[in-house]
Amino acid sequence: MSVRIATSVLSADFRRLGDELAMCEAGGADWIHVDVMDGRFVPNLSFGAKVIETVRRSTTLIVDCHLMVVEPEHFFDDYVKAGADVLTIHAEASPHLDRQVSRIKELGCKAGVALNPATPLSAIEEVAHLIDLVLIMSVNPGYGGQRFIDHTVDKIARARFLLDQANSSEVLEVDGGVTRDNIYRCWQAGADTFVAGNAIFSASDPQSEIGALRALCAESA
Repeated sequence: MSVRIATSVLSADFRRLGDELAMCEAGGADWIHVDVMDGRFVPNLSFGAKVIETVRRSTTLIVDCHLMVVEPEHFFDDYVKAGADVLTIHAEASPHLDRQVSRIKELGCKAGVALNPATPLSAIEEVAHLIDLVLIMSVNPGYGGQRFIDHTVDKIARARFLLDQANSSEVLEVDGGVTRDNIYRCWQAGADTFVAGNAIFSASDPQSEIGALRALCAESA
């Protein structure tokens, strides 16, 4: 199983965003993860479409946009136009998942669905055949640098089983508090894509940290 590292720019130094993105590429990151927060679904505010445009112009990597917003359908057109490759919406904020996922795909973008720690996997069973990515939140969303919730490892394993039973090739991503201490357990449980922000940007050598995180999974694969 492949290992993807998605560096979260929520923890980057925005005074040097171009340099930070170049560092991620040089370090071997696979995706750039952009957390979009509206101050309603989560208690914080973050990036608009203009930031996505800046990221898109500054990197050739996959731009992975995580929409932590209510009524996410209002953002689809602008964020795809800005350069998003993946749009992930929250099941908790999307009562019409079938329609919303289908619309993302109509726009030529990969569609993902995220689940908060307390949200059951049953929330995605009826759209598992449609989506390209499942994102398991291993913290309650809204802030960077939170501590990993250990019991989400079991949820990752159950999500992998659900996808395997559906003969799905969907990406299984984990986001929240991913570090050297827990990435292998997440990989062993079935995740293949790991969002890391604080663990990378707060490291003494951020560029090398990307490879170190990957190696903890790849060496055991």
